[in-house]
Parts: sequence; structure tokens; C-alpha cells
Amino acid sequence: MYVLTTIGLAALLILPACASFHGNLNYDSPSRRHTNLGINVPVVFRRSYKRGAIALAPSQLNFTHAVASGDPYPDSVILWTRVAPSLISSDSNVTVEGTVPLYNHDTEIYIQADANPICVDWKVMRAAGNATGNNTLPVSSGTAYTTADIDYTIKVEATGLSPFTAYSYQFTVCGSDNTSPIGLTKTAPAYEADIDQLKFAVFSCSNYPNGYFNAYGNAARKAQQDYVVHLGDYIYESATQGERAHNPAQVLFSLYDYRTRHGQYRTDPDLQLLSRDFAWIATWDDHEVANNGYRDGFSALNNTEESFRNDGPSISVDQRKMNAVRAYFEWMPIRQVDMDDNLRIWRNFRMGRLMDLIVLDTRNYDRSITDLNYNTDYISLIADDASRSLMGSHQENWFYRQLSESADRGATWRVIGNQIIFSRIIEGFGINGDNWNGYTANRNRTLKHLYDNSIGNNIFLAGDSHQNWVSDLVWLGEKAYDETTGAGALGVEFAGTAVSSTGNRKPLNGTDTDARARLDQSPVLQWQDGYYRGYFLMAVGKDRIETQFFGSPTVATRNAYDLPLANFTVLAGDNRLSRPVAGGSVESGSLRGGEVEHSNLTLNTETGGWEVVRFDQMYITTPSSS
Repeated sequence: MYVLTTIGLAALLILPACASFHGNLNYDSPSRRHTNLGINVPVVFRRSYKRGAIALAPSQLNFTHAVASGDPYPDSVILWTRVAPSLISSDSNVTVEGTVPLYNHDTEIYIQADANPICVDWKVMRAAGNATGNNTLPVSSGTAYTTADIDYTIKVEATGLSPFTAYSYQFTVCGSDNTSPIGLTKTAPAYEADIDQLKFAVFSCSNYPNGYFNAYGNAARKAQQDYVVHLGDYIYESATQGERAHNPAQVLFSLYDYRTRHGQYRTDPDLQLLSRDFAWIATWDDHEVANNGYRDGFSALNNTEESFRNDGPSISVDQRKMNAVRAYFEWMPIRQVDMDDNLRIWRNFRMGRLMDLIVLDTRNYDRSITDLNYNTDYISLIADDASRSLMGSHQENWFYRQLSESADRGATWRVIGNQIIFSRIIEGFGINGDNWNGYTANRNRTLKHLYDNSIGNNIFLAGDSHQNWVSDLVWLGEKAYDETTGAGALGVEFAGTAVSSTGNRKPLNGTDTDARARLDQSPVLQWQDGYYRGYFLMAVGKDRIETQFFGSPTVATRNAYDLPLANFTVLAGDNRLSRPVAGGSVESGSLRGGEVEHSNLTLNTETGGWEVVRFDQMYITTPSSS
């Protein structure tokens, strides 16, 4: 990399360099409608050459957090990395605070800070084993710059790619042999393509101090999925100590806090492995910002002067959300989609004529007040109000339109990726007002749209609860339903457990007992398990969906054990789980009309061998639980 020491030479290079700055999507606004959210690229560039500034040498830089890819389209994919002198995040909050106009990032840091732009080349090649083309020649390439302004992150869109094609990619510090790990990714099928099958590994709720991310590593080593779907709680904002103590050691509020936490998570080797080798489609839940969030606050911080003064370091609800969202877009391989009035993450992926993956935000976009732990009775009183919405009218109307357009274009399946349990589940304490049960009208509007428009083959995905739940999708009290046969349903819900967050802390027999009670109280619920951490693999085919749930026998240690828990089938056009549900037998929990057999027969995903494995401790012991 050439060292520029004169303003004159900088002026000669400003045009091509600015183009490379613009190549890094992290300098752009997350919204095409709100350009002031972006970073002032000319100012950043001019600052870099003030006072004869000298750039960091390639030998001083590292690709500190490996690589990642995400949001696959038929002709493009987002590539991500971070190249920096250290693991430490930028400690300046100037981009999101002070007297600057709302969401304006043009502050003094871009003029006065002495953070030189780092130049990175990137390239995409056809993956090894691809039958067509030269696997060493780039099919897409470019150059981008980064600085401390965006925490040294790089995010680019690789374009000109072929649909449903596997690629490898790599970043290189300009003018050097300092390279990132080689990543693997895959584009989406063409919108009208005739696709036989797509496979998705589905995850949620990864709490770093609670346990190791064994589920990520197992799915990466087995490599059975085409894409990864993460339904949120990718990070946690809490402050937990112990073997894998949170960094920073306090609850997150500032931009630096959130950046540092994202950075800590991306040091995990299993997260790095799954991010390196598969394209992710992610949405956030509440903990990417704060617990039980809604439009005006969180469970531990409300939009009042009293809460502002007493419940945090004098950072308001809106400012905290702004900080968290800024860090999320910097650190995740997510497209900066169009949005209106807030930072939008809800979006749709048309995967050939096989399916639409409709990704929602039922947490942070425009959600009515939720259960904040101290207002549970109030939420119970208003849960049926027609005015309550998880999404706000803008997103709701978009959602219903996506469902209709998917059916009209002839897509076989509609898969809805949302954060929280959709089905009406009754637990020991009653109804959970923080999921769709607390927003009855919103759920009923969704069901009415599906029934009125005869839209079938609907699959809801959910996380959040830290337990496994599989249900027929039913409008209870409005449409007839037979829990034995499934007749009357219009789809299925697969709600997965956590990667490592706490579920039911009872021993295995105790969680099985609790699961049986939940089935007794909730007729739509067909299988429930609260003991295991893990994920599920969903294979979407033309005539059926096959979903396999896997459990981690323990997350108290890092290991490669992967325990099959249950298998489910949904036939196209049936709109219900095939009977006997799960083939009549599962590994744990409780199964309606079936048996539970604790075999503990577990796959070691490193050796490929099977063995009987049983651990008494599920989680890392920590001074406090999140």
C-alpha cells in the first residue's frame, strides 16, 4: 500500500478512493429514504490525508473476526469482514450522540480523528467442486475502505453472480499478502426457477456466558443446509460473569458497548465457522437492543425522566436503540433495505417457485406495549384490543401483501421467519403476553387474511422461548380443528430452542413432566421439549417439508455432540403435521399420541461416530442468569 504524505497527491486520488469508500455498504445509510443516516464519505476521505497522516502498514492489520456472508439474492450476496489493528472496538460515540441532527453521522470525528482509511480488495470465485467455470478466476471483485468510524468493518455487495451457485470469497489488505480466511457462500435461486429442495438450519438465542455455541459448530461441520436462518437474540445486552463473562462487563447502552459485544461474539470459533461457510439470513429479537422491547421502551428502561435518571447511564430509550441498531448493521452481513420512519429489517426472499421466506420484525419496528414484568395484569386486560400490533400498520400491510403475492405467483410454500411463538399456547402461569398471545387482534388479522384468501402451505418459524414447540397452525375458537387428525389447520409452526440461552432448568424427567402439562392445556401443541439447547434443520421440497430437531447434550463445555430429538413431516396441501406426528416417537419432552424414548444416541460431528452420551449439567455455572 502506498503511503500518501502530501495533500496534492491525496487530491489526485480522491475520486477513485471515494468510489471505494462507497463500495463499503457500512458507509451508506441503512435506508435509501434517509440518506442522512450514512457517513459523509468525502469528509472521511479528506480527514485521512490531513497533516500528512500515514496509513497503517499491512503488517499492523489483522482480519480480527474472520468473514461472513448473508442475504443471498439470485445475482448477489453480502460479504462481511473486519480488518483492524486490534480486537478492540472504537470507543467514540460521536456518530450517534450530541447535538447533531437526528441520525446524522457527519460529526467532528470525520474531520479531527486520526483514523486512516484501510484499503481492502475482495474477490469471489466459483467454489471448489463447482462443475462450471474456472475456480481460481474472480467472477466478482472490488476494493473498499474502512476506518474506526464504522469500527473497521467492511460490508460489500458482490454482484453479477449466477443463481443458486456456490462461491468462495476472500479479502486482502491492498498491496499485500495479508489475507482473510476463505469463506463459502451461495446465491438464492432465480425467482421463477424450478427448485426441488432447499435446506435451512434455523437458530435463535445465543447467550455467550450461558454456554458454548455447540449448535453452530455441529451444523457447520455436518454442512447439510444451503442457508442459515437466525431468528434473533444473536447477542444479549446483559452483564453476566463467569467462565465466558460478558464483554463489556456492564449492561449495554452506548455504541461502544454494543460494538464490543458484537466483537466478543464473533471471536467464538463455532460462530466463526458457521458464518464463514454459509450465507445467513438474520433478523433481530429484543436482546440485540434490550429485553422485552417495544416502540417506547424496554423492561428495564422506559421513556420517562425517572427511568432515564435511575435505570441506566442517562441514555434514553431512543438513543439506546439508535446505538444498538448502528452496531448491528455494522457487524452483521445484512442488506441495508428500504424503510420508512425507522430502521427496517423486515424483508422477503423469493426462493424460486418453491417458497417465499418472509422475515418479520415483531420487536423493534412499531410494536405496541408488551409485558414488562411489572404490568402483566394490564397486558392481560388489553391483549384483545384491536389497536394492538406487533408490527405496526406499515409492516402488517406489507406482510399480508407478501402472503398474497406469494400465493398468486404460485410459490408452493410460505415460510414466515418471526421472533416469537405464534400459536395459542397456555403455560403453567397462563398466557405469555410478550408473544403473539398478547396481541390477539394482530394474530387474528393474520389468520383471517390466510383463511379469507385460501392461502395454504404456511410455515411459521419462531425462537425466543428457549424451548422447542411444534404445533398445527389453527384459528382456535373461530375454525373447527381436530387435534387428533389436524383437520382444520392451515399450516404448521416450528419454534426452536436456544443455542445456549437458559430454558427449563429442571432435570430431564422434570422437563418431560412440564411438557406433558403443556400439551394437556394446548390442543394445537403436538410436541414440546424444554431441556435441550440446539437448532433445527428444515428441508423444503416440492411435495413436503421435513424438519429435524437436534439437541446439544450440554453447553457447559465446548463439544461436537449432536443428539437427534424429533423428525416432522408436512405434506404439501395438507396444512398440518403428518400423522402419526414425528413418526410416533421422540427423544425427549412430550409428544401427542406418541412415545418418548431417551436413547441418548448422539453423533460426534467431528469424528462421524455415534455413541451414547449423557451429561448432568446443561449450562455453564454463572454468578447470575440471563
